[in-house]
Amino acid sequence: MSVKQVSNNADVDERLTALITNSNAIRAITSAVEGTLGPKGLDTMLVDKFGDVVITNDGVTILQMMEVNHPAARMLIKTARAQQDEIGDGTTTATVLAGSLVAEGVNQVSKGVPVSRVIEGLKGGVKNAIDLFYQSARPIESLHDPMLEKVALVAGREHLDIAELIIEAARLIGEEKLKEHNFKLSDAVKAQENAENQVFSGVIVNKLPMNEDMPRKLDETAILIVDDALEPEELGEEALSTEAGFAWYRQTQQEFIENIRKIIELKVQVVLVDRGVEAIAEEMLGDAGILVVQRVSNKELKKVAEHTGARAIKRTGLKKDPADLKRYLGVCGKVIVDEKLEQIRLLMGKGKPVATVLVGAATEEVVGERERIAKDSASAVQAAVKAGLVPGGGAIELSVARQVEELRREMRGMSAYGLDCVVSALKRPFSQIVSNAGFNPLEKLGDVIAAQMENNSDSLSINCDNGEVTDMWEIGVIDPVLVKVHALKAAGEVAEAILRIDTIIKKREDRKGEAGEGNW
Repeated sequence: MSVKQVSNNADVDERLTALITNSNAIRAITSAVEGTLGPKGLDTMLVDKFGDVVITNDGVTILQMMEVNHPAARMLIKTARAQQDEIGDGTTTATVLAGSLVAEGVNQVSKGVPVSRVIEGLKGGVKNAIDLFYQSARPIESLHDPMLEKVALVAGREHLDIAELIIEAARLIGEEKLKEHNFKLSDAVKAQENAENQVFSGVIVNKLPMNEDMPRKLDETAILIVDDALEPEELGEEALSTEAGFAWYRQTQQEFIENIRKIIELKVQVVLVDRGVEAIAEEMLGDAGILVVQRVSNKELKKVAEHTGARAIKRTGLKKDPADLKRYLGVCGKVIVDEKLEQIRLLMGKGKPVATVLVGAATEEVVGERERIAKDSASAVQAAVKAGLVPGGGAIELSVARQVEELRREMRGMSAYGLDCVVSALKRPFSQIVSNAGFNPLEKLGDVIAAQMENNSDSLSINCDNGEVTDMWEIGVIDPVLVKVHALKAAGEVAEAILRIDTIIKKREDRKGEAGEGNW
């Protein structure tokens, strides 16, 4: 063998080493979550160094909490988080798909297929599969469509009480609001120990009034939101030591008291403040029968403003004339203080419709998991309303895989091997669901593909309770098409990024102050 051949073989081995190293890291992440996939998926226990335990079936929670050092593995976790941020569901599917795409891609490269050809075929296969997903989707007829209830139940891991809450909340908010790009139904979900399951038109402020003498129940309430401290403007100690500074201090104190009197004269009944409240303001407002809450989170203030029609104001804005201040007020039908749950509910606001889904939990340990389940269900319902439904249980992926496989005949060159990666990845969710249910995935894969072809159906898969080939529409195993589309798109993007890496180099640490820094 010539010296040139030896050198070329060494370069190939080095590139394969980087690919295989990254593929193994991706595989490790995939194996951590694939056991949770499907109705028979099991839970994962996460334990930290202090012995605190989290038990969950939620893929994104596992990925976010697990300790990861490998850079390729971190890339996959970031992709799963992006899936969660965009859709709110399907992170496990995205992870499993990405793991399969990377593994199959490395396999093809190991056989001698150029990486560029694998990526070319992979991108084409993902694009065609996404188009086929959309073509197979069925739209939701209305928010009373029974299929929507099935979606909530499947995404809610068969928790009927949670699914019913989510559907009620969706109907309360309305289809138009659910289709807004920036609105997330999952943000309306709150889980709390000892709370009763309920949905109501309103928002929750997780605070109590500043003192016990303030009212606990109000009707037809005017609300003022102060996005600031309800305190006089501060002056430094040095300035106070001068005559002019002290005079300015006396003036600001008097102006502050006048501003508080204006609030009282406007017949405001609730004042929500972003920061602290001066003692004199608390006393004056309390004596006037006004409910005052300090240090309310910015997120909660925004929700209250949206629901009541209020406009947040800074403390300097309180100098405005009463007629101008009145335009900043919001209104809601009821305000109720719940001492037991340590929260305040603002109901029936005059602004935009806002729903709150309160999910009860028997113990503190299950609060987090109940909330995660409800958020997944809410995200799935909203995604279904936006773009429609496809059969679940891996059925639609197998149908699309068959159609993508047929496109291989039209492809020329080695990019067809990249297409094979997509076909193989699309079969992976079905195989994992069936395996988690205790059946032989190879045997069931053959049964389902044969049945789909014989019946010209894209909705046949395995009933995980009895192992029989069943129509997923009939048994209510349904998924939003957006979950499928974004999971495959995200998986394709991370697989392409991983496959492009042929060398791993450790970065040098920047040492500030060194001579010659930045002179490369």
